[in-house]
Amino acid sequence: MFYGKKVVIFDMDGTLIDSVGIWNAIDTELINALGAQAPNECAIQHRRDSLLHALSHTQDAYLEYCDALRKAYNARYSKEEIRAMRYRIAKHYLQNVIDFKPDAPALLHFLREKGLTLAIASTTSQSNLHTYMYENSQMMQKVDFAETFAMILGRESVSRIKPHPHVHHHVMQTLNVTPEECLIIEDSLVGLEAARHAGIDAIIVYDRYARDDQETLKQGAYAYFDDFQTLLYAAQKELTLKA
Repeated sequence: MFYGKKVVIFDMDGTLIDSVGIWNAIDTELINALGAQAPNECAIQHRRDSLLHALSHTQDAYLEYCDALRKAYNARYSKEEIRAMRYRIAKHYLQNVIDFKPDAPALLHFLREKGLTLAIASTTSQSNLHTYMYENSQMMQKVDFAETFAMILGRESVSRIKPHPHVHHHVMQTLNVTPEECLIIEDSLVGLEAARHAGIDAIIVYDRYARDDQETLKQGAYAYFDDFQTLLYAAQKELTLKA
């Protein structure tokens, strides 16, 4: 699993951090601010995931997602204004609410101690990543991002977001490694698809907001874990025995 690997690439939202539900809450507030009645959380998440997947080939999928909201709710704002509104709403959550999933920091520290190079390959914006790294005090207390990760890539780092494998190609080219020398930690079908397109084995860690896809994820993943505690235990057992 980890033995023989040089680089471990982590997704951010839904994987390292418990944030998918937060983005559902943010989009609920946004839709209400547009003067509409927001649908339920499941409907919001399904529409966002579907639209972002369909728009992944565009230059700015999240801007086009905001344009889709503008059209759906006949909003009087431009797509740029709606995106700005979304980020204003999100700021509080990103700074004060979002946190690492339990035992995720412990896994990061252990893998670094064992000499593996770590990277983040995310579809979230560099601005959001900057907030996690320098403005979210509870996350900053647990992980020094600059010390822990060799690369931290957001959606502006690549021309196409997941499920396109561009972000993983970028990591491999920069760190001069092959797909066989890498391992990806993900939580979603989009992430699994990106890993498969890149030719990299993917470990899936359960996220409750991807529970409807669990059987497909289990079938497609190199390995599947219910939480970071069990993944950490497996990593410790493997890398300690083979040290």
